[in-house]
Amino acid sequence: MTDYAIARALHVLAVVIWIGGVCMVTTILLPSIRKNFPSDQQMKIFHKIEHRFAMQARITTLIAGMSGFYMIWRLNLWDRFHQSGFWWLHAMVTVWLIFTVMLFVLEPFVLNRKFAHDAEQNPDKTYYRVQIMHWILLTLSLITVAGAVMGSIGYNLF
Repeated sequence: MTDYAIARALHVLAVVIWIGGVCMVTTILLPSIRKNFPSDQQMKIFHKIEHRFAMQARITTLIAGMSGFYMIWRLNLWDRFHQSGFWWLHAMVTVWLIFTVMLFVLEPFVLNRKFAHDAEQNPDKTYYRVQIMHWILLTLSLITVAGAVMGSIGYNLF
């Protein structure tokens, strides 16, 4: 079971770094940029700073995904995906999938160009959309983390 303990530790560490970073970006970075820089500079500044976090987020989402799937496989817990009491497993996979698609596909190939273009046309609206998107992702992530912590110790909402 040492391999499982290592996988679980890696999983928790990856999630703490990943979702903690999303929280910092959402609650501190985005509002600070909005308050301290003119509209036409906000997206450029955000992109410069967030670009460094994006690589960290990519690595931690990969670690979280690999360790999570390994734990499910190792303990043969696939049947839990058929039980409503383990809704948090579905939530973890869903949040992981959303972030993985965002970080590896949408952001580098679609969103960076789209937001740069939109910011030229309407910088306030574009920045507001980025903030709303981050708040939605953070809220889903925190609900998932809370559900996973409670569910992993046997608490069942249903």
